[in-house]
Amino acid sequence: MRNIVDYLNEQPKSRLTALGFILVALVGLLDHLTGPELFVSIFYFIPIFLVTWFTEGRIGIVISIASALTWLIADFTSGAHYSHPAIPYWNMRVRLGTFLIIALLLSTLKHTLEHEKELARTDSLTGIANRRYFIELANAEINRAGRYKHPFTIIHLDLDNFKKVNDRFGHSAGDALLRLVASTIRNNIRATDIVARLGGDEFVILLPETGPEPAGMIASKIQEISLDLMQKNHWPVTLSSGVVTFIQPPSTVDEMLKISDGLMYSAKNKGKNNIKYEVLGK
Repeated sequence: MRNIVDYLNEQPKSRLTALGFILVALVGLLDHLTGPELFVSIFYFIPIFLVTWFTEGRIGIVISIASALTWLIADFTSGAHYSHPAIPYWNMRVRLGTFLIIALLLSTLKHTLEHEKELARTDSLTGIANRRYFIELANAEINRAGRYKHPFTIIHLDLDNFKKVNDRFGHSAGDALLRLVASTIRNNIRATDIVARLGGDEFVILLPETGPEPAGMIASKIQEISLDLMQKNHWPVTLSSGVVTFIQPPSTVDEMLKISDGLMYSAKNKGKNNIKYEVLGK
């Protein structure tokens, strides 16, 4: 079941929309062939659900209208008889109303679930990925790197003397500093890269398909820009970073973080405001 859902999520909206119209036509044909004695019209809900859930609500509304009109045509062509000529049109309005309610409820439910999912994945203070979501994405990258044999890099950052900012300027200044660091990193990496806050004043950046040289340039750039911002705000904070390029992926995310965390603390122990590099799996 999960594989089917994942497959549908990967399909273009145009393809799913076309499939929805095809299903509506097929149900209408079935409705016409079976006649008024067999009730098959419940199957109109299948394309409505499919399109609304896997594309967007407004397309679901279009499919709902198409379903109601197809059902009306099937009524006229299947030999159904009514005591008054207005009844089929009244039925169509009722069916359309029902279809629209279902489409709107599905759309609202989907948006609510997506919002809740986003909240569960996002660090509430900085707006970047949280630790749990990073582990999920990093695990996927480990599997992908192993399959396609490409390197990736992890940058583990810690803010030196961050506690002094909270003690001297207050926690609101500390929160502003963390948000600034997060936005600085996010604005200086690729769209395919991942930045997350692991907790406290620790950040991590995952650079897919990135070797040692470009990774070193990115780490140095973030270090330089961040230090300039700290000085402009008169914050006594520097950055210590552990940068690891994996030519061969580690077996687990925990192993990856343990290595990068060790390098980061090695940089701190050498006087802080340092970057420690390592390449593994050559």
